[in-house]
Amino acid sequence: MLFNQSKLLLTIGCFGLLSMQPVLAQEQMLKTITVTGEGIERIPTTIANVQLGVEIQGENASQVQEEVAQKSNSLVNLLKSRSVQRLQTSGIQLSPNYSYNDNQRKLIGYVATNLVSFELPIDKVGAVLDESVKVGATRIDNVTLSAEEDAIASAQEKALVKATASAQKQANVILQTLNLTAQEIVTINVNGANSPNPVMMPKMRSAMDASVANTPVVGGEQTVSASVTLQIRY
Repeated sequence: MLFNQSKLLLTIGCFGLLSMQPVLAQEQMLKTITVTGEGIERIPTTIANVQLGVEIQGENASQVQEEVAQKSNSLVNLLKSRSVQRLQTSGIQLSPNYSYNDNQRKLIGYVATNLVSFELPIDKVGAVLDESVKVGATRIDNVTLSAEEDAIASAQEKALVKATASAQKQANVILQTLNLTAQEIVTINVNGANSPNPVMMPKMRSAMDASVANTPVVGGEQTVSASVTLQIRY
């Protein structure tokens, strides 16, 4: 009987120790501080991505399409001679053109469009826009400015370094103020070091706006940001 009681007490004692282990582990995990650091890098834009093309209106569909094709060929030949990068057709369209009067729709002709997109250095884009108008371009739909891919990748790394250092510094300041000592980093979360959005230039209503004088295109900056969260045990 005494043996059984001793065995029972031993079992209860072991169970008590086991039940305390999760509590102790939880208390240990609760002694953490979580901080988030931000890192920002600004880099100059050097590349322009342009979309422009030819749009012609006329009464006869085949004539309109032929005129667009001729001017588009001249435009593409010019762009190739200027060694633009990533030149490609971005849109071809032929659609009827209607007039509306007293709720009546009347076919008055056709509209043909041929658009191309390309990239080139910002310091060359103004002159190419002007030359494109001279050979037949009638639309400048979009111009966006961005940094080169290598520059963006380098900026992302620097932003991550800054974000990590910022998080570490915040943790050190808080723990030192409370007379606590950091033990180890429990978790590291990289919340983002995404590529920046291209800088959009104001949209031109037509290529005629670029034919009045030399078109200035001035590069700006892109902002690359990163965020890092550290959980530190103390």
